Amino acid sequence: MKTLNAIALAILIIGGINWLLVGLFKYDLVAELFGGQEEVASRIVYTIVGICALYAIKFFNDVSSDSRAR
Repeated sequence: MKTLNAIALAILIIGGINWLLVGLFKYDLVAELFGGQEEVASRIVYTIVGICALYAIKFFNDVSSDSRAR
């Protein structure tokens, strides 16, 4: 489970960096690498990032239980 958490976190960081590039420079690195936003590969990457974000919701439980322990 620890490995899955690390993978999800890494993918979320990559997705976050992509959104930073979009916000600051209007440059979508995923679309650039995979041939555009409408390409199947790009949509797969966007979907994987979204699934990782949904998976990461479980981290809130870990964070809130850590703060209650103090």
